[in-house]
Amino acid sequence: MRNRKTTLVLAGVLAVLAAAGLWHLLKPPSAKLAAPTAVPVRVISVAQRDVPRYVSGIGSVLSLHSVVIRPQVDGILTRLLVKEGQLVKAGDLLATIDDRSIRASLDQARAQLAENQAQLQVALVNLKRYKLLSVDDGVSKQTYDQQQALVNQLKASAQGNQAAIDAAQVQLSYTQIRSPVSGRVGIRTVDEGNFLRTSDTQGLFSVTQIDPIAVEFSLPQQMLPTLQGLLLAEHPATVDAYLGADTDSDTGERLGEGHLSLIDNQIDTNTGTIRAKAEFSNPGQKLWPGQLVTIKIRTAVEKAALVVPPSVVQRGLDKHFVYRVKDDKVEIVPVQMVYQDSGQNIIKGVQAGDLLVSDGQSRLKAGSHIEVLSEPPQQIQAANTEPQP
Repeated sequence: MRNRKTTLVLAGVLAVLAAAGLWHLLKPPSAKLAAPTAVPVRVISVAQRDVPRYVSGIGSVLSLHSVVIRPQVDGILTRLLVKEGQLVKAGDLLATIDDRSIRASLDQARAQLAENQAQLQVALVNLKRYKLLSVDDGVSKQTYDQQQALVNQLKASAQGNQAAIDAAQVQLSYTQIRSPVSGRVGIRTVDEGNFLRTSDTQGLFSVTQIDPIAVEFSLPQQMLPTLQGLLLAEHPATVDAYLGADTDSDTGERLGEGHLSLIDNQIDTNTGTIRAKAEFSNPGQKLWPGQLVTIKIRTAVEKAALVVPPSVVQRGLDKHFVYRVKDDKVEIVPVQMVYQDSGQNIIKGVQAGDLLVSDGQSRLKAGSHIEVLSEPPQQIQAANTEPQP
């Protein structure tokens, strides 16, 4: 009985082996391993050109001259000769204050001066007569000296009267309020007919210079040697101002081009930054006091630089690298990052004209087979920037 079971098991094993061999002989050729699938990628050539290098920061627009117009004499505001928002020039008449009491004081001082001058004239005639008589002892020496003292007293009184006239004229000039700077009139705080006092701190309105204008900004303290070199250069460093306060965005409107004008005399120890200022010509008045802007300073020009889009360069554990196309495969090439911004990177380690992978790197490794897609660059960019659902 035991031998019979063993025979049956052996017969079953032989049947299975025979079936497996028959299937192996008769299997179709398609059962062979398929060739590796090519990875679809997009590529771009390494460009070589001169590239300006920039440093970016956030700045605040401020006026070079901003003046709050305040009264310098007490009195009633009789006339306002400018409107809010009006452009004025230095010396333009802005407002007038009632000047009648000051004019009366001025006339009184002039009358006193005329009286003293008449008295002085009589005293001078008498002094001359006394001098002639004193030669023959016609008058005493004491009388002559007293007359000389009277003349000196009247001269001093005349000088005092002239000083009072000058002071009254200064006070009278304050009743005509003129613009000390060229600029734009702000919102007024008082109307005609109000009584103004010199102790009022609010003022009538402000006049703010708009053109030219300045932008104050802060940069890391490591930029100090660069800023010093730019400030001492033969030609002032170019500074561009853009709308908005996002240093990683190039989509803001360009508001103006200026030049670096000064660096602050100390570093902020709390933030580790250095303040600087740039001056802008602002004929279109696109820059406005208090506005936040992005500034870009041209620090240097990289000659014959190798330029690629930011999407080309990949970052490894301790270095940057790119995928370079060789025939229908890719190879990993380490590169050195020389300069980067939101629009382009300058690298070393490749050559001008090399084809590098710009999209599809996530599925690549050294030696991967690739299929180069042929979409135009503008379509590729549009596809990448399309909003996700």
